[in-house]
Amino acid sequence: MKQTKLARLGLAATFLMAGIGSAAAHHPMGGAMPTTFMEGFLSGIGHPVIGIDHLAFIIAIGIAAAFVGGGPGIIAGFIAASSIGVLAHVIELNVPLVEVLVATSVIVAGAALAIGRTSARTGWLALAVIAGLFHGYAFGEAVVGTERTVIGAYLIGLAIIQVVIATVAMIASRSLFVPAGASPMALRATGGALAALGVFLLVMGLVEA
Repeated sequence: MKQTKLARLGLAATFLMAGIGSAAAHHPMGGAMPTTFMEGFLSGIGHPVIGIDHLAFIIAIGIAAAFVGGGPGIIAGFIAASSIGVLAHVIELNVPLVEVLVATSVIVAGAALAIGRTSARTGWLALAVIAGLFHGYAFGEAVVGTERTVIGAYLIGLAIIQVVIATVAMIASRSLFVPAGASPMALRATGGALAALGVFLLVMGLVEA
């Protein structure tokens, strides 16, 4: 019963966040470029939180990390790849349809959780690294053209908030989903909700492309 309630709450929260995310500006500075170290840091902290697509994927990675051996390595792989993605955008490499690719990564991660693929460490690591490049490229839009110190601060803030979100998701998942006797349905419902959110974001991205 407890697991069912948690699944329902997770599903409701996911779609509530989708509504908020679709209405919110996809930038913590309201579209303005950060110009100081502190602004860069705060922008890095805020970007994954207000971007529902990024937040959903980071949570999915954190959930997966609760199940596989060396789970924190998956989180680290995503963060490292996202930093590279930011720098790729800063040097103005062209990656088309990045928002569509980001939404697709949410679908894949959510679907993997929904069907119970929580022990494939190599697969999750590959997904984390590949998706990290796309997510990072999207993050990089916020600091293209600004100073190096601001970019550095942005990367620091970005890394910190991603570690926090993914680690909290990992720890919570170890309490909710991993213990013996825990119903797998709650995990599958959570994955299904994330995948559904990814589909919604993909459709929105295709409409806006």
